[in-house]
Parts: sequence; C-alpha cells; structure tokens
Amino acid sequence: MSHRKLPLGDAQAPLPSLPQPWGGSEFTSPARGEGAAFSSPEHAEDRAFSSPTGGGGREGEARQMEHSRNAAPALAQSLLSAAAVRSHAAQIMAHARRGELAHFTWHPERMDATADYVVDTIRSRHPDLRVPMHSRWRHFETGGVDRFASLLDPLHTTPQERARIAIDLVVPSVLLDAGAGPQWRYADAGSGQTLARSEGLGVASLALFASGRLSDDPAQPLRCDAAALRRCDAAVLAQAFQVGPDNLLVGLEGRARLLRSLGEAMRAAPAVFADPERPGSLRLGRLFDHWLAQAAAQGEVGGEVGSISVRADTILSTLLRLLGPVWPGRLTLAGVNLGDCWHHPATSDGYMPFHKLTQWMSYSLIEPLQWGALQVRELDALTGLPEYRNGGLLLDLGLLQPRDAALASKPLTVDSEPVVEWRALTVALLDDLADAVRARLGVSAAQFPLTQVIEGGAWFAGRRIAAERRAGGGPPLHIVSDGTVF
Repeated sequence: MSHRKLPLGDAQAPLPSLPQPWGGSEFTSPARGEGAAFSSPEHAEDRAFSSPTGGGGREGEARQMEHSRNAAPALAQSLLSAAAVRSHAAQIMAHARRGELAHFTWHPERMDATADYVVDTIRSRHPDLRVPMHSRWRHFETGGVDRFASLLDPLHTTPQERARIAIDLVVPSVLLDAGAGPQWRYADAGSGQTLARSEGLGVASLALFASGRLSDDPAQPLRCDAAALRRCDAAVLAQAFQVGPDNLLVGLEGRARLLRSLGEAMRAAPAVFADPERPGSLRLGRLFDHWLAQAAAQGEVGGEVGSISVRADTILSTLLRLLGPVWPGRLTLAGVNLGDCWHHPATSDGYMPFHKLTQWMSYSLIEPLQWGALQVRELDALTGLPEYRNGGLLLDLGLLQPRDAALASKPLTVDSEPVVEWRALTVALLDDLADAVRARLGVSAAQFPLTQVIEGGAWFAGRRIAAERRAGGGPPLHIVSDGTVF
C-alpha cells in the first residue's frame, strides 16, 4: 500500500523535513520523494523546511534555509490554536475519504448506527435533553454529590473569588486527569463511594486541593500557588490518590512533574499570576482577572445585556501560550514547545496538533468564568477531544477500522503514526457525528453545542460500548501512556 501524494501547501506553510522513527525505521514522505527520510524529532527545531521557493545549488539551499527561519515562528504560533487542530484533522480526514491512509479506513455507512447509539445514550441519561457541559466539574459531582459547593458555600465568597478558587482547583485537576489505568480505585470518605478512572481522579484531586497542599498560605488553604506546586512530588500524589502496591496509578511521576512544571510556568508569567492581595505570591486563580481585564479592554460584549465575554478559543490560546512549557519532551519549533502536537505526513506542514488536555482545561474553565460574571461565547470554536472514549466509540462501532487487525494487540506510543492518525480522524468525525446526532434530536448547534453532544452521549457511549466489547471496559487500542496525554 503506497502512502499517497500529499498536498505541498503554499509558501507560508511548507512541508517540514521532520518526523519520526515510527516502527523502528524512518518514515518517508511521498511529497518529498521516496528517498527523503524524515529527520529525528530531537533535531526538529534546527532542520530546514522544504520550500517551493528554493532554487538549485548552494544559492537555492541558502534561500530555503532563510525561508525556513522566517516561516518557522509563524507556523509554530499557528499550531497553538483550536482552528489548527480542526483544519489539520480535516486534511487527514480528506485522505481517509479517498481511502489513502496507511492505518485506518473510513466507513460512512456506519454513521447512522453510530449516531443512533449516541442518541440512545443521550436519551437514556438525559430524557429532557438538559445536558450540562462536558467538563471536569461533572466528575466533582459524581454520584450526585456537589462536592465543590459543599467546600465553598460555608465561606460566603464573592462571585469573583469563587471563580478564582474554581480555577485554582480545576487547572491542576485537569493536568492530573490522564488515564488512571484499569486497577486504580479511590475511596471517597465523604460519600462512601469507591470510584475509578476519571471520576476517581477528579474526586481525589479535589481532596488534594481541599487539604491545602496546593496552597502556600496556611490561612488560605483553598488556593493554588506556584511555590506549593513546585514542591509537589510523586510521594505527595501517591498519598492523596491512595496509591499502593495493590492500587497502582499509571504515570504517577509524570503527573507530579506536570504540577511542578505548572509552578515553573507561573513563575515565568508574573504579569498574569501575581496576587496583589499577597505580595510575592503567584496564584493560578488570577487567570480570571487576566481574562476579565482583557475582555473589558477589548469591549467584548456577551450574550446578556451589559455583560462582557471571552471567546472559548481565546481561553485555549492563552493557556497554550502560558502553559506550553509544562509539557515534557515534546516537539519544539522556533523555540516554541508545541505541546500535544505530533508528526503526520498527510498534512500540508507535517504536523498534527491536538492539545487535548488543554482543550479539556478550556472546557472546564467555562463554568468558573461564568460564575464570576464573565461570559464565554463561540463554544464550538473548540474541537472534540481526541481521547480513547470518543475515539474508541468510532472504532468499536466500525466507523473507523484498522487496516491491520493486529493493531489492537500492539502497544502504541502517543507519537506513533497510527495513534496520531486515529486521533485526527476522531476530531474530524466528532464534528460529523454531532451534526447527525442533532438532526435526530431536532436541535440546532446553538441549542446543543459540541460540548453537550460529547457530555450527553459520545464520551459515555464510548465507555458503554467498551464495556460491552471488552472485560474491564478498556479502550480498543493499547496506548502506552506516561500520564500526560491519555
């Protein structure tokens, strides 16, 4: 099976001479000729782009190098956006429609059955179609217990301070939300529930926050400070998450490293995180004041009379800019950490961005901002989340099928081409699936945005079909995780 002739793109987005040693050998891009192997990712920032403006000989090579240096910073910044996630996924989906991808085939005849399955899930969980947003807050409410309200209501805080505290909680909680593994459990003393997976991680992270371990001020335990984050280690998390020899949590050290890196990223942006009420302190919740001031300065009007607002994708762009250094061992371009962004030869520039955890964080910040009277608009500017429940749904119901049936039994890393391809197709097909689901429910995109399609049905449908297909309800692909992506 040949890989397909890929679009070269224009002079502003040339195909880089970049990717990766997938499957133990270097991958070649047909767009660059069969003999042009991608270079190793650790040298990605130093490599020249292949540019249609080049000429022959050394003079042409010099022009190409100069073009690369000029184009790289703009390309790096462009990849840090929800629009880039959606547009790059669409490029890979276009190859799927033509049957030209190496690892998966698309089966549109399975869309009706998939949409019906999601609609059935939505109607069984939310008969009145009153579906909340897909966010971390649903996990804090597991079992019908509003744990955050119980924590905060006795304090009688202002709406603005409530928003800050909510941000202090939810940002580190999302960073700790990568897959827990099938064995881990959390015993919630407050409710008596024993929880697993995302719900357990959410409730455990709330307990960690409530303990004051993320605060640098003993008098104010319900806050998240850079100094406290920088002290977090695997032992702190192991205690908070009840980890032991018989209760292992996947990626424990990776999660602790993310929290420490979050503290370092905050140190690098004092203009955003400095707390005027506590000089010398850097508080995560000050993100609320940053967005509020930004929206007020730009005169961004919300949906309610006299309200101000911020776009959902602006939230994401801010987080990607501020928190980019948090992500470990990722690709960099022009000195910019690209985060959850990997290589795939079916895009015009050779990159496929996802920013899954940061988009999950953005979705999870919508409610806190609204509690502080800052409205969030253009929710569908964000994309569906390319993770194993949404993506697993598409595989388990046959909308996507692996070319190699043995793929399901192979351990796959997050940067491997099959995983990147599967995640990109998940982003693209979630948009199509949302349209099919809305048509069956008789609602518009404005009435039922993507976040509700995912919360009401797609994510839980993925969990439901996984439980029907496999003991333990694990995903259809075996992803090797370090706790920072899946």
